Amino acid sequence: MDIKQYLDSTYLKTAAGAGLTEPENLEIVKSTVAEAIQQGFKLVMIRPEAVTTAKEMITDAGSAVLVGTVIDFPDGTGSLEDKLTEAQQAVHDGADELDFVLDYNAFKAGDAAKVKQQVLACTRFVLQHGKVAKWIIEVAALTDMEIIKLSALVKNVVISNFEEKDYCKVFVKSSTGFYKTDDGRPNGATLHTVKLMLENCFPLPVKAAGGVRTFKEAEEMIGLGVKRIGTSSAKAIAQGGTAQDGY
Repeated sequence: MDIKQYLDSTYLKTAAGAGLTEPENLEIVKSTVAEAIQQGFKLVMIRPEAVTTAKEMITDAGSAVLVGTVIDFPDGTGSLEDKLTEAQQAVHDGADELDFVLDYNAFKAGDAAKVKQQVLACTRFVLQHGKVAKWIIEVAALTDMEIIKLSALVKNVVISNFEEKDYCKVFVKSSTGFYKTDDGRPNGATLHTVKLMLENCFPLPVKAAGGVRTFKEAEEMIGLGVKRIGTSSAKAIAQGGTAQDGY
């Protein structure tokens, strides 16, 4: 098993969030991309404004590393039009995979129809452009039953509207890494939440984002059936170390 092909090396902090200037933050983005190229990770996940830079670096290096970015991040409360506008720009800039934050707040408030509409329209757009979509459900904000229902909702939209050959291109993803929890509870993937996702979104693939801190934990997730792992410490995990960052 080549664990690097499961790793989405991730840097999603804004300059303000990192306490840096814009040029300083861009340098971290560039170093993250350069490391992904050097290490041969599956993908580098960065914010939309850095997609063009990342794509140019990867193309210049002749690398096969994919570029992923986030849409309606981190809250997911934008309109369908907002999500599609961001998605159109990301595709234009060269993104290979688009990780949408699902409007879990609308779902929790009882508006499943809104969520289904967004999943359908955005997934259709992504597949029409030959890209991969991932739907972030934010497990730390949900009860077990809500995780079950949201995972099934995404699955049902996909299998009802798209061909079987496309199922592998629509992921259900655990977390943004930006959700604030109480009492030190995990805000990323756990074995428990990932099992719920896997059981209820099959045959769609699952991405475990955040919370995977060691090579052993990554192996456990892959053993469960996870197809991707999002982490800001991809190199440390791949080399058998321990993640130093919280994501």
